[in-house]
Amino acid sequence: MDSISNMIIIMKNGSLAGKESVTFPYSKMKNAISECLKKAGYVSEISKKIKKGQPLLEVGLVYVDKKPKITEVERISKQSRRVYFGMKDIHSVRNGTGLLVLSTPKGILSGKEARKEQVGGEALFRIW
Repeated sequence: MDSISNMIIIMKNGSLAGKESVTFPYSKMKNAISECLKKAGYVSEISKKIKKGQPLLEVGLVYVDKKPKITEVERISKQSRRVYFGMKDIHSVRNGTGLLVLSTPKGILSGKEARKEQVGGEALFRIW
């Protein structure tokens, strides 16, 4: 199973179920993605915990007027098919209400940050 897909689906299902926070196995990539989502306002807090000797990442979910901020996610790049966007291919998601997350040479960035830094990269997923 693709660990990034698993992570974003856990976040989506947790927010639709009304949970305050969700946990999944820790990795540096997931931590970087969570930091990017925190900057964009999709998650509130991130903490690394250890349970039974295994590191876990706990992510607090954000709600606006009791409605979840994360309602849908779409994985773009998969293990079977990698999708790369150049700087000119990066467009807004849902007329600016969504977020595109990319893996670039400058780290994990949102679509807006990548355009500002003038870099492209592997398109990981869209979230709105």
